[in-house]
Amino acid sequence: MVKPLLLLLRARCWALLAFLLVAWLASAPAYALQGALGMHDPSTILKSGNTYWVFGTGDGIACKYSTDLINWTDAKSVYTKTLYPSWINSKVPGFAGTFWAPECKFMNGKYYLYYSCSTFGSQVSAIGLTTNPTLDPTSPDYKWTDQGEVISSNTTSVANAIDPALYTDASSNLWLIYGSYFGGIRITQLDATTGKPLNVNTQYTVANGGVEAAYVAYNNGYYYLFVNRGTCCNGAASTYFIQVGRSANPTGPFLDQNGQDLNANGGTTLLSRAGRYIGPGHAGLFTENGVTYFSHHYYDGFDNGAPKLGLARLTWGATGWPTVSRDWLAAGRYTITSQQSKLVWDAWGCTGAAGQMIAQGTPSGLACQQWDMAPLGAGAYKITNALGGLAADVTGCLPDAGTKLQLWPTNGLVCQQYIIERASNGDYIFTSATGNNVVEVPNCSTTPGQQLGLWYYNGFDCQRWTAALVTAPLATAAAQRLAGVSIYPAPAPAGSFRVDLENRSGIGATEVQVYNLRGQSVYRQQFGPQQAKLTIEAQLGAGIYLVQVSREAGTFTQKLSVL
Repeated sequence: MVKPLLLLLRARCWALLAFLLVAWLASAPAYALQGALGMHDPSTILKSGNTYWVFGTGDGIACKYSTDLINWTDAKSVYTKTLYPSWINSKVPGFAGTFWAPECKFMNGKYYLYYSCSTFGSQVSAIGLTTNPTLDPTSPDYKWTDQGEVISSNTTSVANAIDPALYTDASSNLWLIYGSYFGGIRITQLDATTGKPLNVNTQYTVANGGVEAAYVAYNNGYYYLFVNRGTCCNGAASTYFIQVGRSANPTGPFLDQNGQDLNANGGTTLLSRAGRYIGPGHAGLFTENGVTYFSHHYYDGFDNGAPKLGLARLTWGATGWPTVSRDWLAAGRYTITSQQSKLVWDAWGCTGAAGQMIAQGTPSGLACQQWDMAPLGAGAYKITNALGGLAADVTGCLPDAGTKLQLWPTNGLVCQQYIIERASNGDYIFTSATGNNVVEVPNCSTTPGQQLGLWYYNGFDCQRWTAALVTAPLATAAAQRLAGVSIYPAPAPAGSFRVDLENRSGIGATEVQVYNLRGQSVYRQQFGPQQAKLTIEAQLGAGIYLVQVSREAGTFTQKLSVL
């Protein structure tokens, strides 16, 4: 009885391990952007040359850069924790070198960087300004020159001098918006040359009731005020969320979609907690090539609440109100093309069978090269093939670089989920939700039939994809699969093979068409409706071909090797 008992215990252990593995896979973290993402209170993104820059809360003013809006790298801080403008210590006693919520704007041929100096829970604060002719630290002209105080506050002030943001109105007037829980959000006009207030005593209160991190953007006749409500800085316990109101006047009043004034606790919620994205805050807009990126920070629920940089997509609706989404592609059927090889995602073999590899193939318009994108929320997608409806699956649900992609029945695990991000040039990056590796053509091969796999992000074109929406009628017709078809022998010798039809339902002839890997038709013949065993004398040369068998009931496709 000992051996059977051991076998039973071993079986139960394997069952438990399998259960735990499935449970882990169902809750594993999903990644999106790459690199150094640690960021709190990000400034508006700026582009200098071919490089994107963002500043944030941190010792000496944190700074990051990217060349594609996907991969971010830490840069040298503007100041250090101990070396910074001396005037700050007299204005903000106890300041320890950690600057809050900077904002940067290019004007008058140089970059104006505004920063906040304060201590947590205090109204004794100051906003300062430093300028630089370039953001490129390798340039001989690179030098931050501090311009001193812009505005400050103390225990008797009506507003707290933190969280600066700038905007220009339709008449080219420059405005500073700032403030926090202490006294709400204020606006004052700046001198467009010095970047300092024209009259610090002339201010407008535009939002109240536990608000901070204000930002204003202009669109189609309206000024949109973005604010944060809730509590920040508590990691996964943060309750931050972003609201918006608008006004036809640059100084307000700003009303939400229900007509409620933001000065009276109004605000239409724009972005709040969703999945791993907890406490989104500190909005900023960057528009390039007709696409608007919505920058913000969030507390990562999959990383102990660490603050990170997030980029989402902002669109303006028919009524002018903005919508923010982490989904860069609308639901629909697409072809996905490699920027490196110009070949497309292909269910290699075109059989619709489970376990079939996903490779790159020559575009031919067939259903096995069309993919249904289903948004799952928070930027994640399930991707299924139009031929058979099987899901794009990471083999073995492994996160490792080198893992290959295949087709598999839908199971709801993270190995069938992909985070899609949009690079600055319009390419898409597909990151497997099993980890932080992205879909690529291994070795940047340009050969049809190369199976797709995962690898570390490197920004090469073989990790970048374009997605083209397929028209609905074509997609619907192509998705109808003809059952009961056998093609043999495989491989086929001397360029001839047989096609057997078990299902001859419906009316009409059978058409057999053969394509080479360049998508060119090299053979086409029709057979009578009652013919069930078809001999194909195509005289094909050695190579790989795609055989398409069509009847009224549908279409069957299969790749065939010829010796």
